[in-house]
Amino acid sequence: MNAAVMRVGRLVAMTWARSLEFLRDRSALGWNVAAPVLMVAGFAVIFSGPGQPLFKVAVVAPPGLALDGQLHPFLATEHVQFYREASLDKVIGKVGRHQVDLLLDLSGTSGRYWINPESAKGEIAEKLLQATDPPLERQEIGGAPIRYVDWVVPGLLGMNMMFSCLFGIGYVIVRYRKSGYLKRLNATPLTALEFLLAQLLSRLALTLMITVFCFVGTTLFLHFRMDGSYLDLFLVTLLAAVSMIALGLIVASRVASEEFAGGILNLITWPMMVLSGVFFSIDGAPRAVQVAADLFPLTHLLTAARAIMLEGTPLSALGYHVGALALMSALFLGLGAWMFRWTQD
Repeated sequence: MNAAVMRVGRLVAMTWARSLEFLRDRSALGWNVAAPVLMVAGFAVIFSGPGQPLFKVAVVAPPGLALDGQLHPFLATEHVQFYREASLDKVIGKVGRHQVDLLLDLSGTSGRYWINPESAKGEIAEKLLQATDPPLERQEIGGAPIRYVDWVVPGLLGMNMMFSCLFGIGYVIVRYRKSGYLKRLNATPLTALEFLLAQLLSRLALTLMITVFCFVGTTLFLHFRMDGSYLDLFLVTLLAAVSMIALGLIVASRVASEEFAGGILNLITWPMMVLSGVFFSIDGAPRAVQVAADLFPLTHLLTAARAIMLEGTPLSALGYHVGALALMSALFLGLGAWMFRWTQD
């Protein structure tokens, strides 16, 4: 019993010490708070005007058939982006939210299409469709448009979380190892697992605190769309933060050079920024790109967060993304603990 109490006491002391160290670094704390707020506000101003005249059309078609003019003449129309959707139920809501200008269902013997009558771009795309043969049966679905800032805010806050989790863990532990601090800690009763858990809990608490503060602060004047549960959104964010912190532990487990750690962290973060859909959707991207994106925790965070905020999807319907984040958290944390060394090899 006494040994368990001592372990908890050491864990609490180490977590508190790490938290105070970060809070006393005013430049790092200020940047973590100011950066996401400034980025959200900047994108809100830049993208507050009318959208570009680009048509995006989703197509549900039998597998194996190419989306070209042979399937339907409209698919040969220039300046229209056509991409394949596997499920009709999954994409109909996108038409209602103005995320897709038109939806074609060419999977049956008689083709149909869906349009939002409140969408100006959808109306023009429909005129292009009606100029081709054979005609398709018209279906309507209503809904209010989603502003770009509503769509991009999960990406901006998720990107800030990614940098905070990876660099906040990676650089700190590498600096500890380089300065000999880890070597001194190794001479104490503190175990490697206790040390890593303290780092994880400290960074997790600080990251969530800053993210919640930024989200609440920016939504007061931008009024983000929120159709789902705030609790579901928080739980997904919590799980994603754990997975990204655990990924940072892998990088910091053995490296003793801050420059080398920075290179590895940049090698991880930049592909995540590009492929995870921070600034733009990858719905129409090649299948190989989408498979690669699924390897990153940020992809599952953004997909789940947008589904909750923009579509009102409950957490129970996001099992794939929640399961992927849980698996990544366990895998990364296990690898980080197994690879961890107090001193440089």
